[in-house]
Amino acid sequence: MQFQKITILGVGLLGGSIGLAARRRKLADEVAGFVRRKSSLKDCENAGAVDFATTDLLAAVSNSDLVILCTPLAQMLPIAKQFLPALKRGALVTDVGSVKAGVVRELELLVQKSGAHFVGSHPMAGAEKTGVAAARENLFENAVCVLTPTKKSNANAVRKLEQFWKSLGARVLKIEAAQHDLIVSRTSHLPHVVAATLANLVLNPASPQTQTALCATGFRDTTRIASGSPEMWRDIALANRKNLFRSVDAFVAELQKFQSALKSGDAGSVEKYFATAKYRRDNWCAGSTPSSSE
Repeated sequence: MQFQKITILGVGLLGGSIGLAARRRKLADEVAGFVRRKSSLKDCENAGAVDFATTDLLAAVSNSDLVILCTPLAQMLPIAKQFLPALKRGALVTDVGSVKAGVVRELELLVQKSGAHFVGSHPMAGAEKTGVAAARENLFENAVCVLTPTKKSNANAVRKLEQFWKSLGARVLKIEAAQHDLIVSRTSHLPHVVAATLANLVLNPASPQTQTALCATGFRDTTRIASGSPEMWRDIALANRKNLFRSVDAFVAELQKFQSALKSGDAGSVEKYFATAKYRRDNWCAGSTPSSSE
């Protein structure tokens, strides 16, 4: 048994999946869940994600060895400030946020002053569906989970957190927070913007009704992630806005290359554009381990 008590703050898709996996793998004597709405209490327990759920934040965190923030990014700091009085000395606090530099900057010293340890996490796993009903025990199997320790991080806390994610089936990668945010602005955040843009453009109610009727599997697959939580993606986009702005700018420039070749009717350049994309993606697929998509 790795922990006596694990607390999940926000029992949705990610939090619920952590709870399911931790309970099935017996990583804690008790898994507690904090939710904002009373209507969510039974949902969490019925899903088997936690041993007990509560709307009492301090009760959820009290005597916990591992506290995991699974809330939208903008809520993490306010919630952390609220639960500090109940935080156990020596406890490990982490999060699952998709942007790390701001979270680490805001929470590391705050948690450290309370006698506990904070180390940032980002499991690269998820789905377009939200809520604990969408949670699944195997969500993190073969997925990369990024840890963003700093020079101030407690070495033992980092080791424990690394082992925790590995116990859930994840492959752990340690990266500096700012570097993480730069990379995921291209690999994770930009794809969501592209999917949302396609959905907004093609599914515009002002378009002919036959347009939506002609949206087939390719459109569905390309825009799948546009069904993600608007609240969560608002926070992600704003928290990583400088990196994401540059990534959108680079994407537009790449798209303009294709637009230019198309305008001139340059068949060779058009084919090369598609051929290069196919070659790069096929190589990436052949060399990567299958994992949950975020």
